[in-house]
Amino acid sequence: MMDNEDELPPPLPPRPSQATGTGSVTAAKENPHRQTGPTTALSSMNIQTLSFPDGSRGTFSTAGDNNAQDATQPSTSPNNGVASVGFSAIGNDIDETMSVMSFAPTLRPPGDLESLLVGDVSKKSPAWMLLHSQSASVQPFETVSTEQGTIFADFAREFDGIPDESEEGWSDDDRIRLWKSKLKHFMILSSAGKPIYSRHGDLGLINSSMGVVQTIISFYEGAKNPLMGFTAGNTRFVIATEGPLYFIAISRLGESDSQLRAQLDALYMQILSTLTLPTLTKIFANRPSTDLRKPLQGTETLLSSLADSFTRGSPSALLGALECLKIRKSHRHAINNAFLKARTEKLLYGLIVAGGKLVSVIRPRRHSLHPSDLQLIFNMLFESGGIKAGGGENWIPLCLPAFNNRGYLYMYVSFLDGQPAESESESESLDDSSAVYEETAIILISTDKESFFALQQMRDDVVVELKKKGLLDIVKTAAQKGRPAITEIAPGTQISHFLFKSKANVQFCMPSLLPAFSNLVSHRRLMSLYNNLHATIHAKHSHLKVLHSISEDATSLAWVTPIFEFYCVAGPNASRAVLTQGANKIMQWAKREEERLFIIGGGVF
Repeated sequence: MMDNEDELPPPLPPRPSQATGTGSVTAAKENPHRQTGPTTALSSMNIQTLSFPDGSRGTFSTAGDNNAQDATQPSTSPNNGVASVGFSAIGNDIDETMSVMSFAPTLRPPGDLESLLVGDVSKKSPAWMLLHSQSASVQPFETVSTEQGTIFADFAREFDGIPDESEEGWSDDDRIRLWKSKLKHFMILSSAGKPIYSRHGDLGLINSSMGVVQTIISFYEGAKNPLMGFTAGNTRFVIATEGPLYFIAISRLGESDSQLRAQLDALYMQILSTLTLPTLTKIFANRPSTDLRKPLQGTETLLSSLADSFTRGSPSALLGALECLKIRKSHRHAINNAFLKARTEKLLYGLIVAGGKLVSVIRPRRHSLHPSDLQLIFNMLFESGGIKAGGGENWIPLCLPAFNNRGYLYMYVSFLDGQPAESESESESLDDSSAVYEETAIILISTDKESFFALQQMRDDVVVELKKKGLLDIVKTAAQKGRPAITEIAPGTQISHFLFKSKANVQFCMPSLLPAFSNLVSHRRLMSLYNNLHATIHAKHSHLKVLHSISEDATSLAWVTPIFEFYCVAGPNASRAVLTQGANKIMQWAKREEERLFIIGGGVF
């Protein structure tokens, strides 16, 4: 007990809301806006969520019963116009406790705003339907400006040559600056540091740069830790070592290491197709400091055309597959029979190529042509232009590294048309009729270097048979027609372009690049998108089967199964459901047209 009563705490003051002696409540009537419960009570609030048409949501708080009742009654206050769309004037204690977000329009807005924001989900308003139809028509990369701060701003000049020392008005600093402006470089040098090839600039200009690269590579090799690649800023360096040769890819185009390494391997195969592996090994075994430029003299155009196809973007190189000319199964079967009927005993492989696409192939039962070998042949015939410039007939010793990298085969080439198709410019247009020649070529390959006349006679017999049955005109017409438009394949779809690869046949198909992707820059943007999809879905330990990607300028889809690979691109506003529906239409088309799109088996003897 406490001894002193003065130390007792003073009594608490009476609450304003206490009842009087008569039991009536008075304080609540005097101030209706003041909370009549305990002082620790919370203001009653309602939380409302508003869903917008783009899928996003906003959460807002509103007053409880009082504001809800006020909203349903006509207001005569000066702020009636504001309150009618969800705004309320700050005039009481409850309003002061509301958050700032509560002043967003949380009630049903009137007029056009209602039709766009909170209209009936099951029934779209005319305004919403018009907006949706306009947004769906936006093509991929349509909203991107190529002139404002992107790496593609000067891509149209990517393949322009760098002036040499003999040209006046160009200093070494200017030439180096121009060389550094290129987005992609390929360089080849020997393990002794001797320069062999560079896509941009003469070897005298970049000799010092190659020396630095060789020193870095040698340092890591000495540490028993070979250098595979590194990144400097936004530039990726990938290095491949093949025997006594170093291959370097320098890219700012966002390609993965595996994609760049595959391109370097193709350049190595191009060198082997000229020298063969035993010859290359023997050259450097005797003299490691040998200058390989002399044995490779005259093949620089082949290396450059191959490198340029990678820089422009090559679906064939990306997918590791070939594209075939679309013709009827019966027509292809008749062409195979004409080949087999006229076949000579010295023939190893027989091909017909039109418009840069494979039409027919006959082969031994236990041998098949690897896609990488066919890509080397196509590069020689249609990209570099060296063989086509000779016209008529050509007899070419050639090593096909994937078939046998230790020896030569002998290739007889005959173009059935004398002039290339007219086109605006190969650098500006990349569709079927302009990027490659439309004429037809017959290619006969033999292991016998004395078989020229036998293969020439076979060629004459095949042409006679094809003309007799009208098959040659059918092939020419199909080559001139080019790839089908996406609207012919899947009418009504929002998909703008796709790549479809048949894994079993190691072949692919795609629609026409016209009109959206026919110029150099738009084609490179498209291929960069495909490169990203391919790298992501094939990344180590990814285990992805379907990949849906959304960006500011495009929407894309990748779909990989044991049977096929499928990549497609649409505008930035295309939904996943629309993209999937379009993909299913294309799948049905590919299955229906499979025997026209792909060579299944070919002619076998």
